[in-house]
Amino acid sequence: MRLFWILLLSTAAMSAAQNTKSYECTKIFEDRKNELLSELERIDEQRQSLDALKRATEDLLRKKEVMIKGKDTKVDQKLSEIKAREASVKKMLDENKKVLDEIKQLKSDRVSQTFAKMKPAASAQILSQMSADEAAAIMSTLNTKVTGQILAKMEPQKGSEITAKLKQIPEPKP
Repeated sequence: MRLFWILLLSTAAMSAAQNTKSYECTKIFEDRKNELLSELERIDEQRQSLDALKRATEDLLRKKEVMIKGKDTKVDQKLSEIKAREASVKKMLDENKKVLDEIKQLKSDRVSQTFAKMKPAASAQILSQMSADEAAAIMSTLNTKVTGQILAKMEPQKGSEITAKLKQIPEPKP
């Protein structure tokens, strides 16, 4: 019977040890479960924060895009205004150039008429005092008969200089 009691006591001790170990494992699993739950809550909070940040960023980007489109429109308007002004300025410059060319032509015609009406000797004296370029420019506007008479009255050296310059002047286009 003694053996029976020993056996019973040892079985009871083993059973108590197993219950203690089972209790410790359950406690460990419960602690770990609580840790995982709190970690899940933290992750969920972070996800919600991230979603809120994402929405705020998207709103900000949309506002910026609208602002940029508005500025692009203004820039396009200014660019078209500048192009219109540039075209206007070019047109005025062309008109001014035409007027200036007409004035130069009238002035040249007047100078040419003056030299054409003068006696060849007097014209030769005046043109001899000018540079060869200036004299050639004036003589290029005169008809060839008058030019020949004036060159005949000049000193040969000055006449040859002016003749060389006259050769360099392109023929006027009709």
